[in-house]
Amino acid sequence: MLKQDDPRKCTAAKLVKFGLAKNVHKTTSNTLILDPFAEKILLPKDKKLINSITGIDCSWTLAGKTFTKKFIGLKRKLPPLFAGNPVNYSKLNKLTTVEAISAAIYILGFQADSLKMLDKFKWGHTFYDLNRQLLDDYSMAKSEIEVDSILQSYDISIN
Repeated sequence: MLKQDDPRKCTAAKLVKFGLAKNVHKTTSNTLILDPFAEKILLPKDKKLINSITGIDCSWTLAGKTFTKKFIGLKRKLPPLFAGNPVNYSKLNKLTTVEAISAAIYILGFQADSLKMLDKFKWGHTFYDLNRQLLDDYSMAKSEIEVDSILQSYDISIN
């Protein structure tokens, strides 16, 4: 955790507190790095390449600078999702750390674990409710072309 935000609102700290995540200072080559600036989108098939997920907990205002640092691992961005947190409610791709990790886990096929993680937050169900169908569709996507088709079917533009 980079401690760039209000510690009372830090979702990563809460995940650590509840034993659902660990605070790490070094990453390994077989971890998924959730990077909103990565070139490739996370797909279910990426599950074969990793054994852990790392969410870089930082402020959105400092994200550009934070992600210029070299993090070892498989860098992937999430497909577009709507924030369910009270700060960035319904904004596209302005997710908290727990929303990002939960979405990644869901897309990789661990839906029950994803929902368990969201249960620790009053607004966690809101993230799921906003994105349920998208998450289900993304968890079936076999390529970035399919993700593009999903976005078109929901009339979501990322540009």
